[in-house]
Amino acid sequence: MSSGPALVLVAHGTRNPRGVEMIAELADAVSGQVGVSRVAFVDVLGPSPSELLREVHGSAVVVPAFLASGYHVHTDVPREVTVSGHQSVKVTRALGPDPVLARVLLERLSDAGWRPGDAVVLAAAGSSDARAQLEHRRAANMLARIAHVEVTVAHIAIAAPANKVVPDAVNALRAQGHGRVFLASYLLARGLFHNRLAEAGADGVAEPLGVHPAIVDLVVDRYREGARQFNARSAAVPPVRSS
Repeated sequence: MSSGPALVLVAHGTRNPRGVEMIAELADAVSGQVGVSRVAFVDVLGPSPSELLREVHGSAVVVPAFLASGYHVHTDVPREVTVSGHQSVKVTRALGPDPVLARVLLERLSDAGWRPGDAVVLAAAGSSDARAQLEHRRAANMLARIAHVEVTVAHIAIAAPANKVVPDAVNALRAQGHGRVFLASYLLARGLFHNRLAEAGADGVAEPLGVHPAIVDLVVDRYREGARQFNARSAAVPPVRSS
């Protein structure tokens, strides 16, 4: 177990109790490998990252538990770090896109009854951030490569006029002649967005990524990336020699 910097896992926040429990379970599982992990939320719930960082003594690694680098990752998290006043914080990459997530998505789809040849829609939370939209397409491509099927990207909430919403994507695939359409829930935990997928008209809805061993390892990997930055900085500072 690590005795390095504290790990702060930053999630979006949800009013769904199961979603909150899932984030707590993820943090507990990660704690088993790196020491105590704390959870903060950028919306809906508390504590906020800035509130939590004020309680952290010593260095901290902030891992954004987001599947794409949209507004929360590029704006909310850095602002919260600044507001906290903490002087020794490293913020890692978001969790996605990543080949690890694609493998878990495929497993979740199979558990939901998907079979090779069935159409797939990657159902992501809506974002008006072009960087997040690009990363959603990258995630879809990663899934397509291992599922050997074209994957359509659609959003659960309309955040930009160009975004295709999930029900429209399902209807379009049916119009193209696909007999069975499945939704890959590109969400970390249950909540309002995942619940909406049940009404999208698909033949099956995969569970969110959730507390999968591969997701736990991915969070640990992100944390260790951040911790190595502290180590690299320490190694770059020459020792002070006494005369």
